[in-house]
Parts: sequence; structure tokens; C-alpha cells
Amino acid sequence: MGTIKKGILGGFSGKVGTVVGSSWKGISYMRSLPMKVRNPRTLRQLDQRSKFAIALGYLKPMNGLLQIGWKLYASKQSTINAAMSYTIANAITGVYPDYSIDPGKVLISRGSLTPTVNFIATPIKGAINFEWDDNSNLNTSKETDKALLAVVNPAKSEAIFDTAGATRAEASQSLSMPAGWAGDTVEAYLGFISEDGMEVSNSVYAGSIVVA
Repeated sequence: MGTIKKGILGGFSGKVGTVVGSSWKGISYMRSLPMKVRNPRTLRQLDQRSKFAIALGYLKPMNGLLQIGWKLYASKQSTINAAMSYTIANAITGVYPDYSIDPGKVLISRGSLTPTVNFIATPIKGAINFEWDDNSNLNTSKETDKALLAVVNPAKSEAIFDTAGATRAEASQSLSMPAGWAGDTVEAYLGFISEDGMEVSNSVYAGSIVVA
């Protein structure tokens, strides 16, 4: 209970409702009580935090690539946040707390540029070889479009990528893999960006690959 020291217009000490009165060096002051969160760890909050952590763990190693591949969707948010929002909504499977990423539903790039077709990724000694059909001049695609390539190692939370790879017309490229990845299962993706950097395609997923 608060105590009034100098009448109704004076200072007071103690708590009155949501206000605390006190004094410091003869100066009276009041402060409001901090708001209490009844349950800061609700199931819904834990659910969202779990999804966020899983999506971030998968995407963060590719942040440099996402800055290119997701730049058209970064209005009023960062590129990684745009990719995170999409991944949480579309690429997380399971039931809390047993969530996982569905790599086939992840996009390393997103846009209206015509994507590639017949994309395959094959392990060779110390590298992953990317091959695709040259579909230049189909719809918005052009021979000069540059490949956006990524290989994700979920177990190690690492990624190897190229933001200015081979042209669409060249139809192939290899990415060297770290020696420590030998025997690891990785996920391979391919997207395209126009030569002027103004258009980006949705990426295509090649599937899981064991590094040679």
C-alpha cells in the first residue's frame, strides 16, 4: 500500500495500482510497474521459434547467394528474411518438436525469369558437376543468363555456391567440394540471373547427392 507524505499533492511511497512512488535525494518520482507476460513460452511461440531456427540453419550459409537470388522479394525486408518467410511457410515438414527441412521445396532464388529444365547434379572426385538443357530464348530466357549454383551440406551447416556461374548456353559447370565433405549427403540447386541483373528465375532442385 502507498503512503502519502505531504497531503494529496505531495509525493508518496509504495505501490498504488500500477504505479510505484519513491524519492531520490529529496525528489519524489513515480514509475509504472513493468508489464508481465503471463506465458512467454506458449506452444505457439515455441513452435515458431523452432521453425525459425531450422530455416535459419539451412539458409544462413547461403546468405551471400540469397542476396542475389532473393533481391526482387526484399521490399521492406532483408533478402534472407524474404527467403526465411518462404521457407517457413513452404519447406518445413513434421510436427513440433520434430521439424525438418524438405530440401526439394527450398528456393535459393525466386523470380519470373524462365528457369532451367532437365537439371542434374552428379558427384565426381572432389566436385559436383551441374548439367542442364540450354533452353535459351524460350520465353524470357537468354543465352547470356548466368547460373546461380548452390550445394548445401545440412549436417555441417555449410554451403558452397557461385553467384555468377556459367551461362545458360554453356549448359554445365562444376563446383569443387571441401575435402572434409567426402561421404556427406548434400543438396544441389540451380537458378539463373539475367546478364543485367534485373531478372532472376526460380531455382530448381537436383536432389540429394553423396559427395565423392
